[in-house]
Amino acid sequence: MSNPQELNPQTDHALELHQAIDSGSLYEVRQMIKTLPTAGIAHLLESSPPKTRGVLWQLIDKDSEGEVLQYLNEDIQGQILSELNAEQVAELTFGLETDDLADILQQLPQQVASQVLEAMDEQDRHRVETILSYDEDTAGGLMNTDTITVRPTHTLELVLRYLRRHESLPEMTDTIYVVTRDDRLLGRMPLLTLLVSDPQTTISELMLEDLEGIPVSMEARKVAQLFEQHDWVSAPVVDETGKLLGRIT
Repeated sequence: MSNPQELNPQTDHALELHQAIDSGSLYEVRQMIKTLPTAGIAHLLESSPPKTRGVLWQLIDKDSEGEVLQYLNEDIQGQILSELNAEQVAELTFGLETDDLADILQQLPQQVASQVLEAMDEQDRHRVETILSYDEDTAGGLMNTDTITVRPTHTLELVLRYLRRHESLPEMTDTIYVVTRDDRLLGRMPLLTLLVSDPQTTISELMLEDLEGIPVSMEARKVAQLFEQHDWVSAPVVDETGKLLGRIT
């Protein structure tokens, strides 16, 4: 195939992978790939020449393809997506966070993106379409609509029971948001506080009101500055009325 310099390996592991591909030992390559984190697989794909990249992609476990795809830069994402039909894209992206899925759909031809949306259930489709309705360079385009919200009158015990019914929490959930009945943002409840406090306490007694929502129309550049200044893990996104729309992580 290609010589080792083209891969630009940064580790001995990457060089071994390249040598295994050159020797035609695809079983060995597959086993090596399984030992890498998804971000590592994405880096390997990005640093490989096109022909090698195509071989590597075919050897990635189907269950990992969606996660690997979201770590790739847009050029490589586009190259891979251009080889897939709508059904394959829908299968590959199943289970991704809505903001990651929206980013991927924006790179597809309109017809293919529409077919992928049609293949989704109504709730997921609505969430993705909400994100796609905003400019990608705004807070709305960056946000994820998968958020956990509670009412101020709920007890911690009730909230904990609710959380335990979920198989998993949305990625990078460090806090849950407190909202009114019409979803206006009131405050936040850190998960750590929730876990260590008296279960009979109500949310309103412990919630923090120190975080204003990010306006949905705020430029992505300004959002990034806020995250850097405040060292946030996540932050809520609101519309002009203060209604919670999602969060950015």
